[in-house]
Amino acid sequence: MSRMTVNERPVEFDLDPRMPLLYALREAMNLTGTKACGGGECGGACMVLVDGVALRSCKITLAEAEGRIITTIEGLSRDRSHPVQQAMVAEQAIQCGYCTPGIIIAAAALIQRNASPSREEVEAAIPNICRCGVYPRLVRAVERAGRVARRREGISAAPAPGISAEDAAKAVPALRVPSEADETR
Repeated sequence: MSRMTVNERPVEFDLDPRMPLLYALREAMNLTGTKACGGGECGGACMVLVDGVALRSCKITLAEAEGRIITTIEGLSRDRSHPVQQAMVAEQAIQCGYCTPGIIIAAAALIQRNASPSREEVEAAIPNICRCGVYPRLVRAVERAGRVARRREGISAAPAPGISAEDAAKAVPALRVPSEADETR
């Protein structure tokens, strides 16, 4: 029995301890935001936080995850108000979306340890292969998320579906709700 905490909930997996964490998350827990390329070739679509460190869930077994704290894209921010998620939308750094969860997880880990990363640090921290080619916008989004995390700016990106802009602003104090004056500019 493998025990760990996933998205702030204690869980037990009665699965082969050699199974990659990825498949336990996707198949046993139905956390399908963590993507799978099938062999670790994508650079990190299956990225999750393991004790706050971004790791490829296809490369860590249930035995290696024993007793650790796992955060998936679903657990990063239930209302999609995390600064990286908002910055990715604001900078239009999302295309097909396949690699996006892993990129957001890697960027969130970077911003957590360094809210003012250089372009080189962003590029080194995000190993994901994005076939859509959003890299320039991705770097801008991570830099912007850092400014939001440092409270240097707000984001007026669209909130998640079903969440009003006002509620999103309450969830993230740095999130600025556009006013009528903004719309006349």
